[in-house]
Amino acid sequence: MGKTHSDPVLNLEVNGVSRRVQVAADEPLALVLRNRLGLTGVKVGCGLEQCGSCAVLVDGESTLTCMRPAADFEGRRIETVEGLGTPAAPGPVQQALIDERAAQCGYCTPGIVVAVTALLRKDPHPDESAIRAALTPHLCRCGAHPGVLRAARALAGAARR
Repeated sequence: MGKTHSDPVLNLEVNGVSRRVQVAADEPLALVLRNRLGLTGVKVGCGLEQCGSCAVLVDGESTLTCMRPAADFEGRRIETVEGLGTPAAPGPVQQALIDERAAQCGYCTPGIVVAVTALLRKDPHPDESAIRAALTPHLCRCGAHPGVLRAARALAGAARR
């Protein structure tokens, strides 16, 4: 996937900023975000859209991006985990995960933050089944899912301790 002069130049709106980027015709959005725009919170785990680490918000929906060409996202509003908070000022989902000590290695965490953010924006008080459904595409090999569920429940106002 090397760039050539005939490769398209895309206009992508990422974290509220319009960005022009030349990409290979079939280059996946996850790789464009990481390698061309320096947004390394987007991870490529399986490369098959089966682990959830490549999730970003696209027009408010949690979307897997490691296989779909970046060109599919031109004209859409993209938010990465970097747009949802910073280490100095974590967003609400990030803070809840910190409070619950719900991350171990952290590789899956950005995708989980994206998924829970999308869920809570759509439904601020989801029930347990909605929380679990939102997290279904996200694999955590470290076993942090109990903490993630506690954090999501707390944000949903449904914490059961």
